[in-house]
Amino acid sequence: MNMIKAIVMVVTFGMASLALAEGGADRTFARMEAARASSMQAYQVAQEKKAEAPVTAQSQKHPGHESC
Repeated sequence: MNMIKAIVMVVTFGMASLALAEGGADRTFARMEAARASSMQAYQVAQEKKAEAPVTAQSQKHPGHESC
């Protein structure tokens, strides 16, 4: 009888740990998606600034370099 109780207890705790582990994966995936969206926004802003930089740099005239 004690052996059956021990087996039932092990199975019960095992099933509970599996249920908790699945909920943790959902939170981790949600955090990962939020981080991906944030980094994609930062990347797009950086690419826009990178594309604009050469235009402003070329419009300036440097004194002493008129013949270049």
